[in-house]
Amino acid sequence: MTDTTEFWPLHVGSQTIDIPLVKIDDELTIALLMTIDAGVAFNETAGRELADKLRDFEPEIIVSAATLGIPVAIEVSRALGLDQYLILQKTRKHHLRDSPSVELTSITSANTQSLMLDKRRVPAVAGRRVVFVDDVISTGGSTNAALRLLDQVGANVVGIGAFALEGDAWKTALGERAGLVRALGQIPSFTSVEQAVAQRDSADR
Repeated sequence: MTDTTEFWPLHVGSQTIDIPLVKIDDELTIALLMTIDAGVAFNETAGRELADKLRDFEPEIIVSAATLGIPVAIEVSRALGLDQYLILQKTRKHHLRDSPSVELTSITSANTQSLMLDKRRVPAVAGRRVVFVDDVISTGGSTNAALRLLDQVGANVVGIGAFALEGDAWKTALGERAGLVRALGQIPSFTSVEQAVAQRDSADR
């Protein structure tokens, strides 16, 4: 956080966490949830509450994407009593050569990336009931890429979960699968840091 006033109070289920406001360009500012900085207790509680929303999907395995989705996958899996989870990776290490992959773009990353599924882990999801989870679903681009990759290896994606949703562009990106989404919170869209701070301070009055 660059300044103590430049934050947004995000309600995630029963919890509220102050997250930094980050300027993307002259027309867009986002409130950035960093699960790896949020603390063990926050992720454990949010994971348990999100698991409660996903339980009816009866998942056999939880899948997420590196890096910010890792705590989400761990805590949701733990709360559902599942021992195994799978993380889609974005760094092409040696063991990921010749692994299934798709390209993705993200609102928080400047460059196009690749999303990869270790070919040795394909049996963990092929033909099984999969729920994909992440920290935040915003444009839906990253989530859509993950779903395409899971489709590619024969996974049966039955649900999608997130700690928070941002805006509603993700509905168009996910199409019919938008109805599978369950989340704990909502992040508004902002045109600037100043507009976000003014909106926050107005709500506090």
